[in-house]
Amino acid sequence: MKIAIDIRDASRDRTGKGWYAYNIVTELLKLDSQNEYILYNNTKKNPFKGAKNAQLRCIEEKTPKWHFKVLQDLKKNPVDLFFAPTSFIIPAFAPKSLTVIITVHDLVAFLFPGTHSVKATLIERLTLKKALKKAHKVFVVSENTKKDLLKKFTYPSSEIVETPCAPADFYRNPIAEEELQKFKEEKKLPDNFILAVGTLEPRKNFATLIKGFVTFKKRHPDYKLVIVGKKGWKFKQIEESIEKYNMKDEVIFPGYIKGESLHKMYQLAKAFVFPSLYEGFGIPPLEAMASGCPVVSSNVAYLPEVVGDAGILIYPKNSYKMAEAVADLIDHDNVRATMVERGLRQAEKFTWQRTAQIALEVFNSLA
Repeated sequence: MKIAIDIRDASRDRTGKGWYAYNIVTELLKLDSQNEYILYNNTKKNPFKGAKNAQLRCIEEKTPKWHFKVLQDLKKNPVDLFFAPTSFIIPAFAPKSLTVIITVHDLVAFLFPGTHSVKATLIERLTLKKALKKAHKVFVVSENTKKDLLKKFTYPSSEIVETPCAPADFYRNPIAEEELQKFKEEKKLPDNFILAVGTLEPRKNFATLIKGFVTFKKRHPDYKLVIVGKKGWKFKQIEESIEKYNMKDEVIFPGYIKGESLHKMYQLAKAFVFPSLYEGFGIPPLEAMASGCPVVSSNVAYLPEVVGDAGILIYPKNSYKMAEAVADLIDHDNVRATMVERGLRQAEKFTWQRTAQIALEVFNSLA
């Protein structure tokens, strides 16, 4: 069977959807030696070099025309299945003869459009309904996303398959103290800091976290807040919070960090906070838990299922409760140790190998 996959988001600076695409394709290529994979990208960058049963198909086009050029290429070079792990555009306009699988990560464009990029919201609103009509199966990253999808759209529940996210394997490996200290010096990180990770945009709720950190600082003046992530939509709201609370010297923005470097950040942090207002899944809390960093997370959407009893769950709009939860981890060694131990166990429940196996079984069932 020939399987085509859109790998653009797996090739860029990866955030949640990009990591999903990268990790599921990586594991599929390890697991599957029978099928042939055609990897569509808009650059010659190939993050999956070395896979014997995969070939890169580069269509160099940076505009939305890329999707239609891919459809033209698929007409000339037919495949048995097209998998769209991060975008609905090609599935929405695909011919009925093409077997299509899409992944729905969340319904933020429909449920919380005011917290999402206007461009992304418009594209998803225009294409998801059409893509669902063409999709032979729909992958979702969580049970919560499935529920949200069925509330907004008509689609057979039996054709929706959960393919959960997971931390990459390297997050489970402890790093030597000497290496951690060297990294801390290189990045000029403080001895004591609270970590947050995510694109700097309203949905991630960092403005409330900064307000909570002001309260936390009153009892813990030697702590800093480090927020890792690239600037996103309405980033100025976060800058305004920094100015409002006079926190310019207390909040550090190191930019986008990935891979082993992010793993080191988790291991160095005294606690990790994930204050998001809405998530289809939420990979950073799992990465933190796998790294042995205790977690404070908002209690919305699927996050309680991801975190379980391995972190402190809080209402994300209450900055005082957020500060109190972080202080609980910092002030009480027994609470911190319990959460670290539970977090390591919880993270073991999620692996990309299992997720890829689920995906492969669905692919083969459609052969």
